[in-house]
Amino acid sequence: MEAIAHIAQTAGRLDALINNAAIQVCKPVIETSIAEWDRVMEVNLRSVFLWSKTAYSLLRASQGNIVNVSSVHAVATSANIAAYAASKGALVAFTRALAIEFAADQIRVNAILPGAVDTPMLRAGLERGHLAGTSLVELMHQLGQKTVMGRVGQPEEIAQAILFLADNHRSAFMTGQALVIDGGATIRLSTE
Repeated sequence: MEAIAHIAQTAGRLDALINNAAIQVCKPVIETSIAEWDRVMEVNLRSVFLWSKTAYSLLRASQGNIVNVSSVHAVATSANIAAYAASKGALVAFTRALAIEFAADQIRVNAILPGAVDTPMLRAGLERGHLAGTSLVELMHQLGQKTVMGRVGQPEEIAQAILFLADNHRSAFMTGQALVIDGGATIRLSTE
């Protein structure tokens, strides 16, 4: 990977690797093609494997950290998003396995599991029909009301959690963990 070689050459060190690439296919499993399934797994999971493997020597030298951006869909999901949910669930398992393998080299590996956060991917996913509404504003409001906090998260809130996990002082005794940041969406019983 050219980017890691460039970092090694120019900076000589890497303190944190944040794996945050993802795509979604919003359709029923029966309508999902093998190519679509494979593409989601390639972007959402294989890329993390490749980046982590390639960055290993730099992270070992700096006793750095890896933060994988998974999704709340790893622990609770909905219809018409199976490939995404499967890839994000696998990413949590990979995070745990990598944390065990890299622990001897003092590399911590954690994951965050964002819920509904106001991003272009969330906005595009609102079109999959799991909410009723006529406008994007209405759909976003309805989605936010499903959280305990009554709102959709902001990207800056997720960035602060990533910063916490990447910091060797603030989260020094955390590895292999999956930190859910979803405004309380997954804590409420579905019967409530």
